Amino acid sequence: MATDYDAPRKSEDESESIEALKERVPDKMSGSVDAEDADNPGGFELPGADLSDMELDVVVLPPQEDEFTCVSCFLVKHRSQVDHEDSIGFICRDCAA
Repeated sequence: MATDYDAPRKSEDESESIEALKERVPDKMSGSVDAEDADNPGGFELPGADLSDMELDVVVLPPQEDEFTCVSCFLVKHRSQVDHEDSIGFICRDCAA
């Protein structure tokens, strides 16, 4: 059976009023905190915030034998992504396109 996607999906008796929809949606400005957000209270940083006093723990892995760094985009990619080797180094398929 063919479906007409332009046809209205709800009839008049199935539609809810805007007030009823607003009552079902929780108020985002309320003081309640979601359990998911309680685990990361500092996760809401404003753009441009001063982060100079924060220290980050990052593990840097050395280049693997099956990886290369593209001299055009400077991304580390798998050897299968090599398009060609230029005089200055390897070029990935994305940059060669």
